Amino acid sequence: MRPFGGSRGRGIVRECAMAKLVAVQPQHHLPSSFSDFNGTRLHASIQYKRKVWQPKGALRVTASSNKKILIMGGTRFIGVFLSRQLVKEGHQVTLFTRGKAPITQQLPGESDKDFADFSSKILHLKGDRKDFDFVKSSLAAEGFDVVYDINGREADEVAPILDALPNLQQYIYCSSAGVYLKSDYLPHCETDAVDPKSRHKGKLETESLLASSGVNWTSLRPVYIYGPLNYNPVEEWFFHRLKAGRPIPIPNSGMQITQLGHVKDLATAFIQVLGNEKASKQVFNISGDKYVTFDGLAKACAKAAGFPEPEIIHFNPKEFDFGKKKAFPFRDQHFFASVDKAKSVLGWKPEFDLVEGLADSYNLDFGRGTFRKEADFTTDDMILGKSLVLQT
Repeated sequence: MRPFGGSRGRGIVRECAMAKLVAVQPQHHLPSSFSDFNGTRLHASIQYKRKVWQPKGALRVTASSNKKILIMGGTRFIGVFLSRQLVKEGHQVTLFTRGKAPITQQLPGESDKDFADFSSKILHLKGDRKDFDFVKSSLAAEGFDVVYDINGREADEVAPILDALPNLQQYIYCSSAGVYLKSDYLPHCETDAVDPKSRHKGKLETESLLASSGVNWTSLRPVYIYGPLNYNPVEEWFFHRLKAGRPIPIPNSGMQITQLGHVKDLATAFIQVLGNEKASKQVFNISGDKYVTFDGLAKACAKAAGFPEPEIIHFNPKEFDFGKKKAFPFRDQHFFASVDKAKSVLGWKPEFDLVEGLADSYNLDFGRGTFRKEADFTTDDMILGKSLVLQT
């Protein structure tokens, strides 16, 4: 099968001069955009039909002993799910961030008691990970058993962490399936050739650094991630158009095959590799069980959100000059990966099918009126304008 088409300040320190962790005080409520952590039944009135939504995705930690854990990042999307569950399981968790976003925010469905408990236990290390001297000194002073690197993009950002923690038990890295070399033979497997020139080459170089360092490491390679709080315009791009009652423009035939994985399933995988000997020095693809075409994804988003099946307009990207704007949020090619290794080695399996996962995202985020980016239909109007002329 062949693919289609082609202000950081230096030395930002925490609230005191010495390298000392700070317990975080409860801060604000996050606008209704997150899932129900207590399993409480949510009732969602949706356009065209009413349905009762039961949130899924309770996470379970399988590591046998409590760890002193550092999360590089952790205040949005993947890290929000991961940090809460690790704290709930008794691990001592520290978030390393620049402090620009609140460290704790009460989430929809989260009880006051659970929020207060999380806020009283989560720790914060404020600094810039590109200030390598500060990273070395602060991490060496604290010592950590495990590092979850959620936001690392370059290998030079990882080396100081390894230098600071010579007794580190495990380094767990969030890589990307984008490191694979474009191929006619799919799905991508962990042993497939990689592309040293890809835009994710920094993640590939980080994996190489970890492999040569002697540290016990694990790397997860997600495909497209979706779910509540998603800061990338994946499902949100479709939801904006569905809500506005607009046709959905999709490049070429719309039969390009891709793959999405729910953020809660990814967080589960991150937890299942913690302290797992079978995950030592291994790479795992993580995503949903099924693949979907672009046209199928548009229809799945409509079904999940309770909208009628959308009108789909196919267009040839080569006929347009969109400038720096993206007319479609996915790469215009087949792109999907096998998750068989994670299922057989880790015993992991995704809990969400695609429509369930999209419904979880819509009902607990966009459907509540929250989103990351405003709708921009500029490129849509260019496509639709030309389509109308051709029809005339």
